[in-house]
Amino acid sequence: MEVENQKSRTGRFRNWFTRKHDQRDNPSHNLDGDGDGDGDEGDYYMDDLYVQSFEIDPCILTNELRIFVGTWNVAGRYPVGSLAVDLDEWLNLKEEADMYILGFQEIVPLKTLTVIGAEDPTVATSWNLLIGETLNKKYGNPRLTPMLNPISDDNYQYMVPNSEGRMTIGSHSGTPMTKRSKTLHEKLIEGSKYKLMASKKMVGVFISVWMKKELIRKYCISNVKVCSVACGIMGYLGNKGSVSVSLSVEGTSFCFLVAHLASGEKKGDEGRRNYQVSEIFRRTAFSRTPKDDTSTHPLTILGHDRIFWFGDLNYRLYLEDNFARQLIEKQNWSALQGFDQLRKEQEESGVFEGWKEGNIEFAPTYKYSSSNGNRYSGGLPSRSGEKQRTPAWCDRILWYGKGVKQISYFRSESKFSDHRPVSAQFSTQIEIKPSNPIGVASHNITPTMVAPKTGTDKGDHEEKPTLLSLMVKDIDAWKHAELVLK
Repeated sequence: MEVENQKSRTGRFRNWFTRKHDQRDNPSHNLDGDGDGDGDEGDYYMDDLYVQSFEIDPCILTNELRIFVGTWNVAGRYPVGSLAVDLDEWLNLKEEADMYILGFQEIVPLKTLTVIGAEDPTVATSWNLLIGETLNKKYGNPRLTPMLNPISDDNYQYMVPNSEGRMTIGSHSGTPMTKRSKTLHEKLIEGSKYKLMASKKMVGVFISVWMKKELIRKYCISNVKVCSVACGIMGYLGNKGSVSVSLSVEGTSFCFLVAHLASGEKKGDEGRRNYQVSEIFRRTAFSRTPKDDTSTHPLTILGHDRIFWFGDLNYRLYLEDNFARQLIEKQNWSALQGFDQLRKEQEESGVFEGWKEGNIEFAPTYKYSSSNGNRYSGGLPSRSGEKQRTPAWCDRILWYGKGVKQISYFRSESKFSDHRPVSAQFSTQIEIKPSNPIGVASHNITPTMVAPKTGTDKGDHEEKPTLLSLMVKDIDAWKHAELVLK
């Protein structure tokens, strides 16, 4: 049967190749099919490349990439004890992904010293070690997981294939490591299957991006950039904000962004969160250097082909506590979603209009009692010393861009913190383009975003720029940078 399938695929390729040459010899000869690129029964596999749109552009091939995205507020707890068991359950290794993008919040306690003090890489390193061991334990020696500097934009390293398809290590500016360092690194990665591509920490917000070793060898991974935006206390401290990673897989650009937004369930607190979202969009920038392999990588969030925004977004429910708990007891998730602040913002042209989120079919992820991991904090009768909080879906995963299909959206049941980890699995297509790919069209990704309303004076409000106007300025700046670099 497999031989017959191979013959069939070979035959379809021969027919396509013949039609292409007939068209060159006779321009009036039209190709079969309408060339809509929807991936119908005429599509086929060959050498693991999924050919979707030959009729549109014979130079563009596509291939499927499975991506696991997860977010977890760990409440300032250090990665010790039986956490490895929780990680194994969270990462859901029964359905192996090509990439794992993990976002954390509060990997350190949000105290004065950690917020205003110097960044300490110790905790981030411990999390990366544990993640690497968990991902690689079935495929080699977990102690050989490579470690890369997750702290500094100027010093962090990532893995890239060279022109001969072999692995090299470079900094963000593309500087290769010494021969001695390469030899050491090759020894370290000998037994591992997943490699750390990029990692970034800002106070308690942390992102860790991993990819299969075989895919790093197979694809061109380029333009790996990181960025952090602090918008907490006074608008510029890192107790709240975002860290993000930008990278390109062949001809498709990705942006992965982890955010921890303002807390609070009082009326008007959602406005603070909306404003921080606007600030993150406005201030996130991925620098370009003359040593980059191309001059077309996106400079802003909205310039990417595929965008994933996730984290402790802290949006609550417009609902009294006792009614919320009644709906939770009945597991009436659809009714509960009708009071969700984030959904309301999307419906009313607020933040994240046009973005997508999977249907929520799990219980709210926050806030659980520290004394009993299966019970929400507060409620009646109240307990001494326990915070009264209405349960809510604070931990969310959103995405934007074409060619993304969500396979699952779920929460895990680790009792490590007062939040439950949330995960989503995606399938997306990446484009295999010619050596000189066309730049990303910025107008393809322009969701509407406005700054929150503050104050009552109409004139003052009209003077405040909208996020859309700021994005237009960013796009103009991007175009200007393109002309200068050319």
